[in-house]
Amino acid sequence: MLSLVCAQYFSTMANCSSVAVFKIFEVCLMSKKVAVILAGSGVYDGSEVHEAVITLLALDRQDAEVQCFAPNMTQSHVVNHLSGEVSEGESRNVLIEAARIARGNIKDIVELETSNFDALIIPGGFGVAKNLCDFALNGADMTMDDNVLLAAQSFKQASKPIGLMCIAPVMAAAIFGQGVQCTIGTDKDTAALLNAMGADHMNAEVNHVVVDEDNKLVTTPAYMLAETISQAADGIEELVERVIALS
Repeated sequence: MLSLVCAQYFSTMANCSSVAVFKIFEVCLMSKKVAVILAGSGVYDGSEVHEAVITLLALDRQDAEVQCFAPNMTQSHVVNHLSGEVSEGESRNVLIEAARIARGNIKDIVELETSNFDALIIPGGFGVAKNLCDFALNGADMTMDDNVLLAAQSFKQASKPIGLMCIAPVMAAAIFGQGVQCTIGTDKDTAALLNAMGADHMNAEVNHVVVDEDNKLVTTPAYMLAETISQAADGIEELVERVIALS
């Protein structure tokens, strides 16, 4: 799809030469390239599968070129998604598990070159808070995986937009610094932890996004609030559209 910026260009076409108009169309029709970082596979110990798939579908509908990435590391633990219990003694690799969602089209995060992409999106799932960072264990004292932090901050430094959904905005302050605006929905306890880390949490409903224009950060609650897959999809699709428009 054409980005919002194209509409601004088209409004001035009457004053442009034919060559300039052609170049405008050429730029607007170029596919955006988006990196998606996954945290494994499964809501309790990896990426939330619905959120990841909706993200990939929404990006495809925006004609974006997508490459998935994940850290090549051992998961913090493995959860039996039928019982909800930790599978003691079982070990899985984040990259290998995330490859299930990406249908094998995934790379080690150390291969992520920001210069090759226009934007970055990170779906949620508790694996974000266990594998990409340790928020689930340490709360406001969390730290991020070094390679994930390096990748995300490189997009920030390049002034390229980032989308974070569900629990992923707990990493916002680590990536952007003090005062970054974001949302995880309306949960007071989690919001208080985000504020304690230096973020400026904004309450938002499931079908809404919060856009920090200065930082080019877009966030949405997704399954922090969603009770159905369609509710999650409403906010995720809006997030994808806004990220593409900012890129």
